[in-house]
Amino acid sequence: MPYEQEKQAAIAAVIQAAQLCERVRQGLVPQVIEKNDKSPVTIADYGAQAVICKALSAAFPGDPVVGEEDTTDLRQPEAATVLAAVTEQVQQLVPSATDANILSWIDHGNGTVAPRYWTLDPIDGTKGFLRGDQYAIALALVVDGDIKVGVLGCPFLSFGGETGLLFVAVRGEGATTVPLAGGDPQPLRVAEAGDRDRFRLVESVESGHGDLNQQGQVAQTVGITTPSLRMDSQAKYAAVAAGQAALYLRLPSPKTPNYREKIWDHAAGVLVVEEAGGKVTDMHGKPLDFASAARFPNNPGVVASNGSIHDAVLKALAEQ
Repeated sequence: MPYEQEKQAAIAAVIQAAQLCERVRQGLVPQVIEKNDKSPVTIADYGAQAVICKALSAAFPGDPVVGEEDTTDLRQPEAATVLAAVTEQVQQLVPSATDANILSWIDHGNGTVAPRYWTLDPIDGTKGFLRGDQYAIALALVVDGDIKVGVLGCPFLSFGGETGLLFVAVRGEGATTVPLAGGDPQPLRVAEAGDRDRFRLVESVESGHGDLNQQGQVAQTVGITTPSLRMDSQAKYAAVAAGQAALYLRLPSPKTPNYREKIWDHAAGVLVVEEAGGKVTDMHGKPLDFASAARFPNNPGVVASNGSIHDAVLKALAEQ
């Protein structure tokens, strides 16, 4: 099957990273670096990126990785204790790893968009991770602007069964979910058009991540009256793909109307939803552009749905 090697490598890397993240979260080692934009970075962000980039560079040495983190802050003298903690965590998985190895692996994730590249968010939803809520390890392979493989590791997510789920999609082959601890993959399917009881809006916990007022109005316009599901990270895409919600909206905040989303915050989740039968576009109905840059240059907002309500959502947005 096409991309089988890439799929298996991505699954193995994300599972390793999830183990590291959960070990850090359960011990909640408190080292946090604050980036220039005030977003927190934990030793788990760095450790997860190191582990995944090491695996990808070994399996596919010619593939760039467009990742969220770099080592600028981690190389500062005042970050020495954080680097030591990252190294200690990575050594649980790679005993021979040195500080220099880890810095090199993390910086392997500073590639640029190319005809074939991986995009990685080592912890999507760092604030959720820090407060013990949802977060995701999100990895995707993009070829000629088309997402071919998407893997989401959601260590804290449960849809009524086991906690800790992996979501996997390959273009043209459907999407599946399996417990991170192992088991048999189960096919994912979005909520069907007639299954109105499962029509819910899923949106961010952080109010700065979108326009919650407009998102609520759009949901009401298309007949979604159930209280919205609030969660951090690309776990929201997983909720749509699994039929736990029918709509995920991420509309530009009125405070930052020109904000453009980052590709690593969406790529893996987009493919999982599409391969589960859903649809993802920007707020004007255009496909998301994964061929150009680390941010979508011409795609305001993101609309992910079960497909059947997509046109109605776009119409409601256009009329607002």
